[in-house]
Amino acid sequence: MPVPRTLARVNATDRTPADLLSSALAADPGRPLVTFYDDATGERVELSVATFANWVAKTANLLQDELSVEPGDRVALLLPAHWQTAVWLLACASVGVVADVAGDPGAADVVVSGPEPESLEAGRACSGARIALALRPLGGRFAPAPPEGFADYAVEVPGQGDRFVPYVPVDPEAPALIVAGREFSGAEVVERARAEASGLGLTGPGVRILSGLPYDTWEGLSAGLYGPLASGGSVVLCRHLELAGAGVVDQRIEAERVSATAR
Repeated sequence: MPVPRTLARVNATDRTPADLLSSALAADPGRPLVTFYDDATGERVELSVATFANWVAKTANLLQDELSVEPGDRVALLLPAHWQTAVWLLACASVGVVADVAGDPGAADVVVSGPEPESLEAGRACSGARIALALRPLGGRFAPAPPEGFADYAVEVPGQGDRFVPYVPVDPEAPALIVAGREFSGAEVVERARAEASGLGLTGPGVRILSGLPYDTWEGLSAGLYGPLASGGSVVLCRHLELAGAGVVDQRIEAERVSATAR
């Protein structure tokens, strides 16, 4: 599928999702990139490009330096659609490891689980490092302690460096993402996100899309992360959107200046 001309001019030389984030940071670090709502808790968090990129850098440093992952290693992400999940996806892309969404933890070098008990229990099948996310507002810690056998992401990540440089340059043609059993290279993620962005209503820089789709399908990842990145747009990512009434969603669309939806 050809890349629409209106989108091909945005980050035209970028080959990996991490490249897209770097270009977004260089172009306009202060603009919103991910606005997250949880309709089960009432949480709202807005991350600018700069803030999101800082979380990504810290997480990538955690992966590379503390967990000693290398390009080609597999990280199983047993997480819902959430802004911290988006951070992990871009951190994996920055290091050059494979982000395996809802993948088999028994076949992974690292597992990232939480906070639901079933997610944490599944994560115990990983013989490598296990990281648990509480997914509390403002990136809060597990209280009073993380699950046995897991390190608490909220404890481990703050002390990591604010800038990230991979030890080995990331190969755009190497495997980067597995979702719903389909493997993508970094270049394929970028190319497909660009090609499909206009179909999602992401017709140019500055467009905001509201997504209530889960992250365990390509469609959810495209609408909820990669499409906005590839087009210079932003996402209003909603968890538990089914708990919000139609009037609430309509108000949110207006308040957040959303012009496209995926739900």
